[in-house]
Amino acid sequence: MLHINDLTYRIDGKLLIDHATAAIPGGHKVGLVGRNGSGKSTLLNLILGNIEPETGGISLPKRSTIGTVEQEVDSGPTSLIDTVLAANKERSSLLAEAETAKEPHRIAEIQTRLADMNAHAAPARAATILSGLGFDEAAQARPCSDFSGGWRMRVALAAMLFAEPDLLLLDEPTNYLDLEGAIWLENYLKTYPYTVVIVSHDRDLLNRSVNGILHLDQRKLTYYQGNYETFERVRREKQALQLALKRKQDDERRHMEKFVERFRYKASKARQAQSRLKALSKLEPIPDIVENRVQPFHFPGSDKPLSSPIVRLESASVGYSDDSPVLKGLNLRIDQDDRIALLGANGNGKSTFAKLLSDKLRVGQGSFFKSKKLRVAYFAQHQLDELRPEESPYDHFRDLMPDATQAQVRARAGFYGFSADKADTKAGNLSGGEKARLLFALATFHKPHLMILDEPTNHLDMDARHALVMALNEFDGAVILISHDRHLIEMTADRLWLVADGSVQRWEGDLDDYQKWLLDPARRNGPMVHVDGDSEISSDVQELNRRQQRQDAAKARSQLAPLKKEIDKAAAEMEKARDFIAKVDQRLADGKLFIDKPERAAELVKGRAAAEKAMARAEDRWLELSETYEAAKATADA
Repeated sequence: MLHINDLTYRIDGKLLIDHATAAIPGGHKVGLVGRNGSGKSTLLNLILGNIEPETGGISLPKRSTIGTVEQEVDSGPTSLIDTVLAANKERSSLLAEAETAKEPHRIAEIQTRLADMNAHAAPARAATILSGLGFDEAAQARPCSDFSGGWRMRVALAAMLFAEPDLLLLDEPTNYLDLEGAIWLENYLKTYPYTVVIVSHDRDLLNRSVNGILHLDQRKLTYYQGNYETFERVRREKQALQLALKRKQDDERRHMEKFVERFRYKASKARQAQSRLKALSKLEPIPDIVENRVQPFHFPGSDKPLSSPIVRLESASVGYSDDSPVLKGLNLRIDQDDRIALLGANGNGKSTFAKLLSDKLRVGQGSFFKSKKLRVAYFAQHQLDELRPEESPYDHFRDLMPDATQAQVRARAGFYGFSADKADTKAGNLSGGEKARLLFALATFHKPHLMILDEPTNHLDMDARHALVMALNEFDGAVILISHDRHLIEMTADRLWLVADGSVQRWEGDLDDYQKWLLDPARRNGPMVHVDGDSEISSDVQELNRRQQRQDAAKARSQLAPLKKEIDKAAAEMEKARDFIAKVDQRLADGKLFIDKPERAAELVKGRAAAEKAMARAEDRWLELSETYEAAKATADA
């Protein structure tokens, strides 16, 4: 279907894609993955023909149509349903022509083509797509001008899904969807009849909706069959094999070089030495594995934890005016070790609830109790625009550390992942991921007891999202999470609350239960709170069990950081001993040492034996600590 042939492209002299070649079979759903800045969006623009490559080209079957989501639809008076229907230009053109056509043969052609494309069912299909993306029947009849930019992006996505191009290109489609919309899109793409290429860092979308992964790495393209988990496993195996081959080749090269060095001038061995020289020149070097490691996130927790509950709501209501609350009847508590993810479609009140907890809104009725010492960190995507674009990360940290020296401010910036150059870069010139990192650092600077994160992953690539998961699991305080990233929720949250129908209720099932309920229209009319039908456990016992689970998870999380330090320490000792043994072996390889300096040779042999014992002890400790760490991590993630 799609052939990428010897493609090269540069931006401002920087080589992004270097003689890359790949082929995507027709009808496949393919995830395009790679680190931020590697050139994924550029590749989509090359496929669309918006930019021209330096070398090579891209080929598609004749008369193939390509579609992508526009930035957003026009904010005019056209209704949502009509906007989506107009995306199928052939259908719209034929319907317009049918109004004026008079020649019988042409009328027959038009009607036949409309029947072939199932045009009469188009309104129902368009309505289904809009509904799946969060627009009810009343909203579908409203004009586009009634909706904000984020909602119009959903309309643009709906229009492109309805048009069904032969090749559909999607660039981070879940960034402007809530969890409910993302779940619906996952299921819709599975049955999309044509080829799809998706740029995404959403692990669940890539695991559930694609059957191929196109990896852009080191300016090259590699195609893998299977979903993202399969890609990760195959790539790790490939890297392990490559590393083993490189080590073997390096050993072989060193052996040849030593032979040549020793015997190239000895007449009886000269021919063999020359033969090895030729072999060395033909030995194609295996490249090093380049790992672009992401900086970890650091969320410093409070030095003095608070007694639970840190927040308690009783019959509380909240809204933007006293006479029309968005949420009411709130009877909830948040403990110091809670990890809570908020479910519910956009517009149901998740952000309103988060603003209540962060003192951006006040309770209208009822009671809101919280500790006077409670410190709350609030992160939301819109805050990226609140960074001062002309000031650097150093300037932002300086404002929070007015009495600190320049070295102390730079040290704090470095702690949060901003090197000397990045610390002096204007915030407006930082990437989306770097801005998010800066915002995380500023929000958590004063060691909060409670973190509220509203869509924290939108600008983070896969590795950065993993780093975020690790940091959240090591954080000592409570977390309230609003996210469309299912993997993030599953790896960090131990409680789910559903925000719907003007209230917030506990959801007693897991995300799989929520997905089943969400996609089953019959269950939408049932109770919001899911409880297993065969469970005989009382709600009080369930609450005690959950509390014990939270305590176990919090205790496990508190063990992770010191365990990780001990593991790193043991690994460093192993590496130090390994380096020492390698140096000793290099010295002992010289046979003259045993003749000229036998005492020194004996000392080296004795030192090597001691280093081997030290390395074995460090390795045993490393294995034991690693097992303990994995067990603690499993408990923390349970």
